[in-house]
Amino acid sequence: MLETVKYLIGSAGATGYGSKSTAEQVTESCSDLRSITAIITGATSGIGAETARVLAKRGARLVLPARNLKAAQDTKSRIMSECPDSEILVMALDLSSLNSVSKFVVEFEPLDLPLNLLINNAGKFTHEHAISEDGIEMTFATNYLGHFLLTKLLLKRMIETAKKTGVQGRIVNVSSSIHGWFSGDLIRYLGLITRNKSHYDATRAYALSKLANVLHTKELAQRLKQSQANVTVNCVHPGIVRTRLTREREGLLTDLVFFLASKLLKTIPQAAATTCYVASHKKMVNVSGKYFADCNEATTSKLGSIPCEAGRLWSASELMISRVLKSDHFDPLIKGDE
Repeated sequence: MLETVKYLIGSAGATGYGSKSTAEQVTESCSDLRSITAIITGATSGIGAETARVLAKRGARLVLPARNLKAAQDTKSRIMSECPDSEILVMALDLSSLNSVSKFVVEFEPLDLPLNLLINNAGKFTHEHAISEDGIEMTFATNYLGHFLLTKLLLKRMIETAKKTGVQGRIVNVSSSIHGWFSGDLIRYLGLITRNKSHYDATRAYALSKLANVLHTKELAQRLKQSQANVTVNCVHPGIVRTRLTREREGLLTDLVFFLASKLLKTIPQAAATTCYVASHKKMVNVSGKYFADCNEATTSKLGSIPCEAGRLWSASELMISRVLKSDHFDPLIKGDE
């Protein structure tokens, strides 16, 4: 009950920020990011677009990969109208396609840009059962597996940038508190919904993909630490975004329910705050493998904190992406026993 009250009133946590803090507010102390190059997925609308706008306002160079290039160009235009000196590059990427992810990295590498920040923000809620071109359930393929491969392929560049500049690299995985709604054997359930749509439940599939984001963060943090890479990784719950309520309302009781629900939702600037805080704030130096909500460290679900589950998912993910990786692909995080 106390935590709910703190959330509703926007009480500041240990970081000095809370649920009502905005992305601009949490980046005020790091107003010069001109030395930072960031890749942000899912920046064509909503939280991703606001994250991109605020980081550009603070001076960061942006790479915006998107499936819908027109929408990405529109985002770029809106940011440029506010921040005309911004450097923004739009590139093609469909996260549900492993080949598209690989192609994006192949096209990014020759640009010879540094890479300080990777924000894996893009997300999809697939109402109807669908399978990706790689034979993977679509929500999992888009929200998790595409980001897993993207991160893996970009790690070498991030580690090299950190060594060359002395600036610690950061990876931010956007998850959700909904990850706690999944229980059971995640690999088994993924297999079930991939093979048979009769087992498909859209909400559970979404929760699974967000749990995978959490577990990816945990395992990747350990591997980065073991390899002594100057790169951190954390995951965030942005909050539930306030949207227009269009259903007809009748009666005092319905009005009261809508009023109370609205107090639990966030504006887009508030929802982007935790991502921007973790991506840019000086207090996040050397912080890795953690989960944040309302710009403060929070706890994951019990399943999301089990190391062997994180390792098990990593191994399964490596198998799923193995066919698109070249045999000579350099992996800076291969453990000695693998």
